[in-house]
Amino acid sequence: MTTPVKLTIVYYSSTGTIAEIAKELRDAGTKAGAEVRLAKAAELAPQAAIDSNPAWAANQAATASVPEATPADIDWADAVIFGTPTRFGNVSSQLKQFMDTLGGLWAEGRLADKVYSGFVSTATAHAGHESTLHSLYNSVHHFGGIVVTPGFTDPAKFVDGNPYGTSHADGQGTNPVNDATRTAARIQAERVIMMAAKLKAAAEASAGQGPHAEKPAHTTGERPRRWWQRRRK
Repeated sequence: MTTPVKLTIVYYSSTGTIAEIAKELRDAGTKAGAEVRLAKAAELAPQAAIDSNPAWAANQAATASVPEATPADIDWADAVIFGTPTRFGNVSSQLKQFMDTLGGLWAEGRLADKVYSGFVSTATAHAGHESTLHSLYNSVHHFGGIVVTPGFTDPAKFVDGNPYGTSHADGQGTNPVNDATRTAARIQAERVIMMAAKLKAAAEASAGQGPHAEKPAHTTGERPRRWWQRRRK
């Protein structure tokens, strides 16, 4: 019997929109049968900047109990969903800084073969929804990860219209997370878990003891050596 999918959701949120979507993904993932970890990227902005924006300060207080993400959260997971507000059409510095700490896991091949997906928010429509997700997925390709997007695999996706991941335009705080965004998040979480479960079941089956089972490429506790590690010998 296949063990439950382990899903980690790592996000950065300043004024709370991404935090709200992250919770929706967490709840949908749990309902779909996954073990879910929710973690936030560490804040890099000075406290004075946070305190100058009431929404930013309120979100900091509201999410104080959410643990800060560590590389161990990614290593643990079968699937990872990253969330970020867009910054000039790109990933926020806070989330990018966390992703840059994953170099050790990458060097050991421990980021490869996992399922990855992403979600974003912007202040206005057409303000980097798609380009931010594309930028995020560039890193996943370097990981050797498997990008799983929602696509238009559910009729409800034609409402929010973003096949690359859940996205929301918050109108500078005037447009709270709505039903269309919550539905998109549910679809995304369910699809990520479904695909990760299929991959996990296949991997567990190939590691079985039957006569046609594949032999593991390395012993328990070891990781395959990458080409640059082999050449150093």
